[in-house]
Amino acid sequence: MHKELRVAAYAVCVRDGRLLLARWVAADGTKRWTLPGGGLEHGEDPYDAVVREVAEETGYTVRPATLLGVDSLRRRYPRKLGTFADFHGLRVVYEARITGGELRPEEHGSTDLASWHALDAVPELPRVGLVDIGLTLWRTRPAVGRVDETT
Repeated sequence: MHKELRVAAYAVCVRDGRLLLARWVAADGTKRWTLPGGGLEHGEDPYDAVVREVAEETGYTVRPATLLGVDSLRRRYPRKLGTFADFHGLRVVYEARITGGELRPEEHGSTDLASWHALDAVPELPRVGLVDIGLTLWRTRPAVGRVDETT
């Protein structure tokens, strides 16, 4: 089985009771909201990656303020010619503050829209699980930097 590792960095940006999200477009055209962020380039520090990715996806300049935690995800999915991939994603999640820029959508990327959403409206949005993980890390600030799935 083909093994894939992807390390990515994401930002939880909350301002005036609203959360900044980017709308991710899947390969099949499905659209769901996610935290702004994405994969690290080879040799890139996660701190630098989250700053770059938020700028690309939202138009904003951010300053990561707090490392909230790391989420680990594993999935098995089909590949070409009947083979499968064992995917392992490591997602570094920061709380970040907007320091400049103007809200705008990403051009020619994996997202097509960026916008602010009231925190109490987020549960009603079509979203990826990372949004809930990021908000839980932001709200609870666990000492170990991990969402406890048993609670």
